[in-house]
Amino acid sequence: MSGHSKWATTKHKKAAIDAKRGKMFAKLIKNIEVAARTGGGDPGANPTLYDAIQKAKKTSVPNDNIDRAVKRGSGAEAGGADYQAITYEGYAPGGVAVLIECLTDNKNRAAGEVRIAMSRNGGAMADPGSVAYLFNRKGVIIVAKEQGGTELAEDDVLLAVLEAGAEEVNDLGENFEILSEATDLVAVRKALQDAGIDYESAEASFVPSMNVEVDADGARKVLRIIDALEDSDDVQNVYSNFDASDEVMAEV
Repeated sequence: MSGHSKWATTKHKKAAIDAKRGKMFAKLIKNIEVAARTGGGDPGANPTLYDAIQKAKKTSVPNDNIDRAVKRGSGAEAGGADYQAITYEGYAPGGVAVLIECLTDNKNRAAGEVRIAMSRNGGAMADPGSVAYLFNRKGVIIVAKEQGGTELAEDDVLLAVLEAGAEEVNDLGENFEILSEATDLVAVRKALQDAGIDYESAEASFVPSMNVEVDADGARKVLRIIDALEDSDDVQNVYSNFDASDEVMAEV
């Protein structure tokens, strides 16, 4: 789940040790390929590609795989697929909204896999627009507090990014989450780099404007749906507006 607040951290940790690591790699590679096709193969002139490459490197995707994906996407090497971006909307049990972003070369297969994942796990598909309005497109940057043996303070992060357009900095435990308008993402990321602050990931994400609080049972049901959706190769990101206390997540 490309989540919000605390779950951004959970997702990040999970990705590094996940049994689904191969799937994770494949999705990061697909991101790079699509970014290179859309904006060209030079990361210096294509910020989306730059961020996609950085995220792949942070998740230990081999450099060879990254280079080949850039070449396929930019047309320097044959074999790139024609991926289409499609967004599906639905509800998990308890009225929790789910937004599903797909990158696929087969629209029918993607739609079928999303529907099956939802229906088998107690969810329901929703009409276009009925869920999307609950989310805003934001720039989301995750910064580890541990920076080369020293602990980063929230004030240091704020000072570095406020003038670049950051809207808020949230403490996620081991990480900080910086939110901005999606259009300010590159400026905020560059401000961090100029301040010598390393970051884990920088990307445009959907952030919920209102959350639905769930108990342990509700959290399990939502996470089951998210896992089932993320199991599909066509599903790139899953966003949800569920929120749960630390106690509930510890129980889950």
